[in-house]
Amino acid sequence: MNAPHLPKVAGIDSTLPSPAHTVAPTAPTTPAPAGSPTPGAPGAVIQDRLAGWVSDLTTLHELTERLARTQTLDEALRELLRAGAALVGARRGLAVLEPSDGLGPDSTTGLGLTRAELGHIETVPRAATSYGRILDAPTTDAPGSSSGPGPGPATEIVQPDLLADDGLDPRHREVAVRIGYAASYALSLATEAAGRVGAAVWLYDEPAEPTERRRHLAGLYAGYAAEHLARLLELDRARTTAATLREELMPSRLPRVTGVQLAARHRTGPRGGGDWHDALPLPDAALGLAVGSVTGSGPSAVAAMGRLRASLRAYAVMEGEDPVAVLSDLELLLRLTEPARSATALFAYCEPALRKVVLAGAGHSPPLIIGERRTEFVETSLSAPLGMLACWEAPSVEFSPEPGETVLLYTDGLLHRTGEAMDRAFARLHAAAASVPKAIRGDPGAVADHVLRTVLPDGLDAVDSEEDVVLLAARFE
Repeated sequence: MNAPHLPKVAGIDSTLPSPAHTVAPTAPTTPAPAGSPTPGAPGAVIQDRLAGWVSDLTTLHELTERLARTQTLDEALRELLRAGAALVGARRGLAVLEPSDGLGPDSTTGLGLTRAELGHIETVPRAATSYGRILDAPTTDAPGSSSGPGPGPATEIVQPDLLADDGLDPRHREVAVRIGYAASYALSLATEAAGRVGAAVWLYDEPAEPTERRRHLAGLYAGYAAEHLARLLELDRARTTAATLREELMPSRLPRVTGVQLAARHRTGPRGGGDWHDALPLPDAALGLAVGSVTGSGPSAVAAMGRLRASLRAYAVMEGEDPVAVLSDLELLLRLTEPARSATALFAYCEPALRKVVLAGAGHSPPLIIGERRTEFVETSLSAPLGMLACWEAPSVEFSPEPGETVLLYTDGLLHRTGEAMDRAFARLHAAAASVPKAIRGDPGAVADHVLRTVLPDGLDAVDSEEDVVLLAARFE
């Protein structure tokens, strides 16, 4: 007797093997060895069930391992849909991320559905959709639904033949016919701690529904997926909060000062670091430029960066014409208020009308002058970072940019992200600055973009890195 085949669902064959306990035993062609269980004996039934359980557990283990390797909400939702489609025998689906606490983020991800098709589905009245009934149900199961297996308050909704349902919403019927699905199976994504985080719906091309075994496996998988999504959701919110805090602490716009054009570029790591920049008008038509970096990452480093930047602005207004005094005051403040933290900083006092720049640095990389006739680093004295010595002081440096030249200030993250030794990273930076096309040299923003893309090619400027990158470009007219 041949093993029964599962019916075709959604136009594809099932990706899950039939469990051993669903296959009818065949008559042995040779006498069974002495002591072996005869077909139909209790021992054979137990072995058959155990084999099926092992097969199911192996499948779940492989799928949850793949899900655990996802690091973003979008990746996790797509993997959830792909694995769920294999478990329930569907071809298409959508996942709606909508945390019950109302704090977001809210999103809809599709599998085998175009953006236009997702848009059509979203035009169906929410109460008529399975995901809407799941997400809007207060605490009890949605009407016409049944509690799904697995941990947490999971809820499932089975609609085996949508077009045969006389109570189906007319718009829902119209969209189903247009997109070409005839049945659906929906699962809630919820945890005991976070509550509902979303819902997943898989669509069948033909009237169908998953078997009890498939529903059981899908429920177990959905329970694990909800826990994973809840963790990623918490991480995403923390990153968003840190990024928002950081952006609020950074200057919202650069000042307009006669005789100089300014541009800044900033790339933040996933945890949020302590790199910063600033540009502020000073008395007598002067301009103060600063870049710096605070050790550490995360909210504490971002907060320390904000305090340090605010203090530097105050010192610059009072004694900006003496960059050494500005950094000396900043070092004293850091040593008294945050003795366990160190920082690097560079402050430049500029007089655009005279094209005169006086700067001092504390453990910071030297600025770079980019012009038609020269591309060179400004020679600064070697100095320890702030907070490393009992008393910090270093001589200042004065130089005069030529008309049309750009002074580029940057943080060490630009060099560290290359993954190379510092001497090779400096050489890469110099080569990138020297290769700036003449056509864009008049735009400090374009100069900064070119340097950023050249020093960090292939998306290294945008990847999640522990190193922040800050560039501040000033073109003198």
